[in-house]
Amino acid sequence: MALKNSEQLVLEGCAEQKRSGAYFTPNDGVRTLVSWAVRRTSDRMLDPSCGDGRFLAAHRKSVGIEQNVESASVAKQRAPWALVHEGDFFAWAGSTKERFECAVGNPPFIRYQHFTGDVRARALALCTKLGASFSGLSSSWAPFLVAAAGLLREGGRMAFVVPAEIGHAPYARPLIEFLLRSFRHTQVVAIRDKFFQHLSEDCWLLYAEGFGGTSTSLHLTVVDSFVFSAEPPPATISIPVAELRDSWKMRLRPYLLPSTVREFYLRAAQADGSFRLNEVANIGIGYVSGDNDFFHFRPSTANRLGIPKTLLQPTVRNGRALPPGNLTRQVIEEWYEADDQMLLLKLEKTTQLPISVKRYLDSDSGHRARETYKCRTRDPWYVVPDVKTPDYFLTYMSGLEPGLVRNDATCTCTNSVHGVHFTEPGAIPQVCRAWASPFVQLSCEIEGHPLGGGMLKLEPREAGQILIPHPGLAPALPPKTMTDAVCTMREWRHYASN
Repeated sequence: MALKNSEQLVLEGCAEQKRSGAYFTPNDGVRTLVSWAVRRTSDRMLDPSCGDGRFLAAHRKSVGIEQNVESASVAKQRAPWALVHEGDFFAWAGSTKERFECAVGNPPFIRYQHFTGDVRARALALCTKLGASFSGLSSSWAPFLVAAAGLLREGGRMAFVVPAEIGHAPYARPLIEFLLRSFRHTQVVAIRDKFFQHLSEDCWLLYAEGFGGTSTSLHLTVVDSFVFSAEPPPATISIPVAELRDSWKMRLRPYLLPSTVREFYLRAAQADGSFRLNEVANIGIGYVSGDNDFFHFRPSTANRLGIPKTLLQPTVRNGRALPPGNLTRQVIEEWYEADDQMLLLKLEKTTQLPISVKRYLDSDSGHRARETYKCRTRDPWYVVPDVKTPDYFLTYMSGLEPGLVRNDATCTCTNSVHGVHFTEPGAIPQVCRAWASPFVQLSCEIEGHPLGGGMLKLEPREAGQILIPHPGLAPALPPKTMTDAVCTMREWRHYASN
């Protein structure tokens, strides 16, 4: 079989790549990571997910594991001197007696929804045994690194491509804690520009040496773009472990900002009169219908089917539909006039169903809807749960900045936006005055995370951490400093380039 290059593999296997989390590393990236990890020609090098073998080809004494049969075959051709095992890395790592001077590679990035079954169970069990306990939301790459580290000899080194999620994801915290207590030196290289030009996912680099030791600091190097280097670059900042843990909950993204901004943010968080949003409000996703097309009507369709108006409630189905500031009855009337599909069929268990509704529920579309997962797991299937009328709506995926919109129209919302219910109504004026300020915009950037494609995402837990500063703190830092900090964070999520 002729050796395929990475472009052919990408064209032939895009769907398989997405499923298996396999994306092949640029040659300069391979050369860089192997140069960092390998000290001597006699070093035995492990690649726990070797793909097409390009890391194996860069060092003669190498061992790779690959679950994809075609990629493993290519790897054997590319590096005929290497030992390539076909199969699950975690099963192999749990039983092998082999140990290595170094480990390198680009572990598969499989999100938790698809990182399932026996492989996941083996991975998490092995990591727990090694001292890293991951939650059910962990993506695959983090357990790969822990398991690979467990196969190193004392003093060993590792160098890997990692998703930029290492800088903010909660599931990355057990990994970073493990690295800091397992290696004498732990370093992350944050790369602003795309490492993989064709992916929305940002990638950074990880280097660790001195396995069996302990790091007192995490060394972070911040660079604009990746270039080949024979040695790990100097650290931009060395972060004491206690500071990283206590001040930032092991998140690295705040360290992309100047120290003056970070220090001001921490002081603001501790100041009297400042508070987190979750101290004055409950933030949660809207309802999940199970079949949006079935449960949402256009006004004209509802009229034609004879659905009583008393069983229909206007709803926000998408954050893009929200106006700035306030959602008013006038906006709802405009939706009616445009015949938007914005009326939720809101039924309760106690609702006496009119004949027109019974007929609709028993239609062909009704029979299809009741077979969807959400519908078939609730009783009765046609009652959409958690339909609430929030005080405010909060957009949780944003380009420029998240919007906070007052609900003057008694609308409900789907899970495409967050509903905000204030438990302390007296805090509303301070929240609204501060919302458009550079400080709160920066807080959204710090507490949220980049999603790809320039988007900022705020999970409910993250939205709850948005910091509302005491009004008297506003003049304490020059406005331009705060505005520049916001721009910096947006540049790192590539919003400015879209």
